[in-house]
Order: sequence, then structure tokens, then C-alpha cells
Amino acid sequence: AMSSYLLIVKSELPGAVAAFLSGAESGSWYLDGRLLLLLASVCIVFPLALLPKIGFLGYTSSLSFFFTVYFTLVVMIKKWSIPCPLPLGSAIEALQVSNSTGDCKAKLFHLSKESAYAIPTMAFSFLCHTSVLPIYCELQSPTKSRMQNVTVTGIGLSFLIYFMSALFGYLTFYDKVDSELLQGYSRYLPHDMVIMTVRVAILFAVLLTVPLIHFPARKAVLMVFLSHLPASWICHILVTLALNTVVVLFAMYVPDIKNVFGVVGSTTSTCLLFVYPGLFYLKLSREDFISPQKLGACALVIFGICVGLLSLVLIIFDWIDQ
Repeated sequence: AMSSYLLIVKSELPGAVAAFLSGAESGSWYLDGRLLLLLASVCIVFPLALLPKIGFLGYTSSLSFFFTVYFTLVVMIKKWSIPCPLPLGSAIEALQVSNSTGDCKAKLFHLSKESAYAIPTMAFSFLCHTSVLPIYCELQSPTKSRMQNVTVTGIGLSFLIYFMSALFGYLTFYDKVDSELLQGYSRYLPHDMVIMTVRVAILFAVLLTVPLIHFPARKAVLMVFLSHLPASWICHILVTLALNTVVVLFAMYVPDIKNVFGVVGSTTSTCLLFVYPGLFYLKLSREDFISPQKLGACALVIFGICVGLLSLVLIIFDWIDQ
């Protein structure tokens, strides 16, 4: 998950820098995505990841949320700035959008090989399960009802933002939507100041999200492998450094974000979203196996396994075709 977020930084940050520096040369060091990713990780991600409590990251998480809201509002507004069918010109050639009015009709369902990436990516988007226990532990007077309120509010707001940005992004480009939505806007509106600021806002939102995911990852490593050692800052720093190094290296050398979201979503995300919660409930609950709750947990496990395997197989076949 951390690698995929940093992959966004690697692919988007050079374009954001180049947009603000109109005379920038393509070979300049400040347009090298890997170098910029390394600098951002050292200067922003690593210091925030060193924080000892996840509660400290509430402020950065709120800032990240407002950046995402800004992105969604701009996507909604820009829907009326890009006509459909697009007028003939270089922007059309770059976007490979035909000049047919038939391309401007929304389709409720559109199944293709690319659909294999849809459900895993959606699963990845709502993957907050790993942060539930650390957040619960740091609540004031933690109770199930308070945690339920936190969960419903968080997932509800996320769904609203994702749904609106996806809907209006689709209604702007229809079946020619890029795997990274902002790239379409950047090609058609290359010098639009609002789009440039949105790219920077999203990059900051992504960077500020990475430490939030890092916290439970480090917690798991410490509990599984180093629980026999006394807690110390040296151990804390070394594990943080090791995790960040591995994550940054992954992000540097993976070529396409769609593949990362697809594979991670179809394997890790479906397990964490569907399979593991169902298995945990079956293991911990003392109800009869034929009770509605346990049957629902079984259905959740089966659904997660089927979705994960189907998506992964289709993604692999798509790679073979390419």
C-alpha cells in the first residue's frame, strides 16, 4: 500500500514541477521522478513515520482529507470546462479521443479486460482495516459504539469523495479515462493553474497518508519479530528506516500504478477486506455454525476468495496479452 502511494508521487511530481517551471529541461535533475521521490520520502514521509503515536497523525490526515476534497471539487467543476466531443486539435491526438457524439453517452455498465482492475482498486481504496486497532487504542474512553461512529464517518466520507470524483471524472472523459485521472486534465489543459495546484495538493495528500499506513506496518513487525526485546528508540528508528527503504525501492522500480493497484487489490486488499474478517469471526464467535451471522461470515470469505482469484487471473491474462 505504501509503495503504491509513493508510486503516485514518482509519476506525478515531475509533471507538477515542470508545470510550474515552464522553461524546465527534460533532463534536469529536478524532473527525475526517482530522485524527487527519494527527497520527498526523506524530508516528509520518514520524519512523520517516526512519530510514536498514531494520534499525532490525525492533524496531517485531516490536511490530507481537505486536499482530497479540493481535488474532488475541481474534478466536478472542470467537467464543464472540457467539451464533448472535443474540438479537433493536438489535445485530441494526445488523448486519443474520437470526435464522435456517441462517445459522449454515459454507460451504466461497461465490461472489458480493464474491468479486472476495477474491483481490486475499489477494495484498495477502502482498505483502512490495518489502522483500526491503533486508532481504537488511542481513543478517549474507547468503546465499540465510539469506534463504530469513527468507522462509519471515515468510510462514509471516503465513499462520498471517491464516488463524486470518479463519477465526474468519467462524465468528463467517458471511456477514455486515463488510469491516472489528472493526466487527462494535464494533457487537455496543460497550463491551467487550478489543475496545477490540484496536482500539488494530491501529492501532499498522498505523502501525508503514507505515514498513517506505516504505523500499523511497523507495529506488526515489532510485535511479530521483536516482541522479546525491550522497547527502545533505537529499535523504533531502525525498523522505521528499514520499512521505508523497502517501500521506496519498490516504488522506484515498479513501472505502472495500475498494475500495483490491481495486484495488491486482488491479493492483500481482498484478504484484509473480506477473507480475514470472516475467518476471525468464525474463529472467535460462539454461535451455532448455521446462525445467520456465521453464514454471513462464510459468504464473506467465499466472496473474497472468488473476487481475488478472478481478478488476479484476469490481470495476469491481460499482462500476457500485452
